[in-house]
Amino acid sequence: MKAIVKQVEGLTFIAKADSNHWIVIDGPKEYFGSEAAPRPMELLLISLGSCTASDVAAILKKKKVKMEGFEVRLEAERKDEHPKVFTKIHIEFIFYGKGIREEDVRRAIELSQNKYCPISAMLRKAVEISYSYKIVENRK
Repeated sequence: MKAIVKQVEGLTFIAKADSNHWIVIDGPKEYFGSEAAPRPMELLLISLGSCTASDVAAILKKKKVKMEGFEVRLEAERKDEHPKVFTKIHIEFIFYGKGIREEDVRRAIELSQNKYCPISAMLRKAVEISYSYKIVENRK
């Protein structure tokens, strides 16, 4: 896999990798950014969430689990001093729909976290990752 990151101005960059889709990355105004796009650490958290969400969604689809919706919420803690790395990440999986079996959800999450998601596997070596889930029958 290859990627390229190009400076637009200050801390505003554009980047793409093998999929050939450009994204914008930016930083805070106090460090010469324009606050026009996600910051790198936000993208890392989003990458983790989307990686595990993709696994779980695919596994549940193969099991023919019907859902009205599904979301993943992530919350991370960081060190106060530089480098301000993540120290803890919690992933909350929320499933919406009737008749969703808890054992299907639990197994899909375990497979993602322990076997399939490469971002979880890499980050787990450096940061404590925990997760929880809930099934909501009536979506508001």
